[in-house]
Amino acid sequence: MHADFSRLTFRPGKHYSAVLTQQGRVQLDADANEQAAIERYQLRTLAADLIGRRGGPAAAAGFAIGYVPGNHDVDDLTIGAGRYYVDGILCEAYRPEPGLAAPDDDDRADDGDRAGDGDAGQEPAGWTYWDQPDAYRDQDRPGDRLPGAFPFLVYLKVWERGVTAVEDPELREVALGAAMPDTAARAKVVWQVLTLPASELSVPDGGASRVREAFDAWAEPHERPASRLAARARRPERASEDPCLTHPEAAYRGPENQLYRVEVHHGGPAGGGAGRDGSAGGATFKWSRENGSVVLPIASVEGVWVDLTTLGDDDRLGLSVGDWVEVADSAYVSRDESADLLQVEETDLPGRRVRLSAEPVPEVGRQAGRHPFLRRWDHRAPRGRDALPPVGGALRLREGAWLDLEDGVQVYFRPSGAYTRGDYWLIPARTATGSVEWPRNEAGEALLQAPAGVRVHHAPLAWVKGPTTVVDLRQTFAPLTAAAPPEA
Repeated sequence: MHADFSRLTFRPGKHYSAVLTQQGRVQLDADANEQAAIERYQLRTLAADLIGRRGGPAAAAGFAIGYVPGNHDVDDLTIGAGRYYVDGILCEAYRPEPGLAAPDDDDRADDGDRAGDGDAGQEPAGWTYWDQPDAYRDQDRPGDRLPGAFPFLVYLKVWERGVTAVEDPELREVALGAAMPDTAARAKVVWQVLTLPASELSVPDGGASRVREAFDAWAEPHERPASRLAARARRPERASEDPCLTHPEAAYRGPENQLYRVEVHHGGPAGGGAGRDGSAGGATFKWSRENGSVVLPIASVEGVWVDLTTLGDDDRLGLSVGDWVEVADSAYVSRDESADLLQVEETDLPGRRVRLSAEPVPEVGRQAGRHPFLRRWDHRAPRGRDALPPVGGALRLREGAWLDLEDGVQVYFRPSGAYTRGDYWLIPARTATGSVEWPRNEAGEALLQAPAGVRVHHAPLAWVKGPTTVVDLRQTFAPLTAAAPPEA
């Protein structure tokens, strides 16, 4: 998650059951975050053990799918209200109830029926395919439309992402003042109801059990990361000539503690070809020394000029000429898109705006309701005779060699990996040790690690065989007390 963390310390393999604070000690964000992660892991593991990989309560199971033929070839799906669990993660499909306006002072007393309870007792409302909250489907995009032929499968995609006050201004405590930074971020469960043509599955048709098995075979490679990375710190050449306060023998040469984030921008194999996520060409990556947490809210976009509400709290957390930035908003993040990174070519401090190397894509950054923002990345174009230029603003991913980030921090991608957009690794760098915190073997060699995220989960919902035939693929469970004998 992109947020200003010192580090993330939760490791399921250590079997810690609680974080125990000690008197008179410094309290870190990592301690509180690990406690929350332990509780979340325990609850979801318990739910998955009791329910299974997926299921909904028999009396309130959500995500029932209905097919709705539409006009002008734009069909729709209904998404029933209720709850459903995927790998222990609770997904809720309830549409929020609209608020009721309070009467003005000059309204008559007998007009109180405006705020009455006329909607009381109504069944909770669900969603539709086109208006579901975090999918941002667009009828003008052919790829978003339902498959044009029957049968097809409807499934649920679930994952978690971080949200800060830039995307949700209600998180900011206004009493602290506009000059103060925001406080805690949030972890949000994102669910999307998506479709899959029958041609993508190993069986064109069949009963519910066969379709579920075929779907699980399709989903497995999408849920299991195939990439691995190792990180280390190595003292750069001619480091002794660096007139800084870092210890002369330190491998990490940065002046401050950092949490480096290495993230795949375009998926696919390192050498080129199509990736599992549909990306074409070779995989690329980007990195940030601040875990990608430097984000600046966008006020408006006019061509290559982007007006911002702020240029950053200070020089370290602001923008400079030459920085690579990603224009994003809630829809862009939720759709997991990968537009080209753009470079800052000019900053207008009095006007709080920047000029970018190209105009952002039209679909992103223009709607205030989607809370657009710029995210800064800290990589630079590689130097040297054999260096390759960036692709879409991101660095070409090379396997089997140690790649320099900065200040002695290096990363190594395992050969023959398959990279999915959004795969990321976190690398804490510490001045006290002059190194990075990374697992090592007894010989001190850095170990290859799977991505820290993003972990994606899937569940089949329905097999749409025709306009009037929808096979329900959901699974339900009864309450534990349902089989209890009646009281005497």
